[in-house]
Amino acid sequence: MSDTHTTLRSMHDLGLAAWFGGSLMGAFGVNGAAARIDDSTQRLPIASAGWARWTPVNAAAIGAHLAGAVGELVTESPRMAAQAGVGRASTLKTALTVSALAATGYSRLLGMRLARSGAPSVQGVTEPNQQTPASVAANQRKLKMLQWAIPALTGALIVVTAYMGEQQKPGQMLRGMLGRANGMMAGGRAMGMMSGGRAMGRNAGRIAAVKAVRRQMAMSGR
Repeated sequence: MSDTHTTLRSMHDLGLAAWFGGSLMGAFGVNGAAARIDDSTQRLPIASAGWARWTPVNAAAIGAHLAGAVGELVTESPRMAAQAGVGRASTLKTALTVSALAATGYSRLLGMRLARSGAPSVQGVTEPNQQTPASVAANQRKLKMLQWAIPALTGALIVVTAYMGEQQKPGQMLRGMLGRANGMMAGGRAMGMMSGGRAMGRNAGRIAAVKAVRRQMAMSGR
């Protein structure tokens, strides 16, 4: 089990590192270098070729990360149920992962559209100039936001992962489990009080009904 967990965590961390690092290097390196090419009609094709070569590696990294994340989720499910705070962190991590996947997928779609546009004159990979066709410029503006959104989301995933690693320390686990136990006890007391209140309400209703019947019988002289 220990070897399996080490393998899953390695897949998770290495895949996430490549996803984050590749997106950040692409925004600064590939796009930045392409913008310095003198021929404005070659900036987009050269950057598109670079991104196309990186795409299979990035896909493998994302796949490894997701496989490791799912495996860790399965192995850590008992701790999620027993330790307070783990479930919330896992939910946040899942939301960030889905957002990063959506941003990456849409970014790749925009990149493919730009690659099919030929060799228009552009200021940079994500910056149009006055000669850039309107459809190309629209895709560039969208891509400009996404190229920074992806490293921001994957960077946030790294931070959440580090926080969840802290939650696995013995002291944190003990405090979390005690917090979950106290919460369950408080919830049980509240349910008991609610159940007791309902039972008292039913008894009071029965007593009132009996008294009403007795009054009706006394008034009719029975």
